[in-house]
Amino acid sequence: MFAWMVWTTPVAVFFTCIVLMLIGMTVWELKSPTTSRRGFLPLETTRGDRLFIGLLTAAYINLAFVGLADKFMQWFSLESEPSVWISFVISMAVLALIMRRG
Repeated sequence: MFAWMVWTTPVAVFFTCIVLMLIGMTVWELKSPTTSRRGFLPLETTRGDRLFIGLLTAAYINLAFVGLADKFMQWFSLESEPSVWISFVISMAVLALIMRRG
């Protein structure tokens, strides 16, 4: 069923985090309904809006990192491609920032 996708450990952890966030946000919404507010994003957002924007941003960060891995090897004179765990940590930090301050 999932043979079409390359399920490496970082990919599995990334999607597991997304599923856990969606479950957590659902429980949080049921216990405490959200209200719109303004942060550094240029529009009023709810928790769900910020999660969606944050997940899209996280996906783009990971895709950019994978796409630029060869360039990183050249720019920083690395012997092998940098670990995708780096992009995972960066994307989760950006997601947390958007959720908290966005």
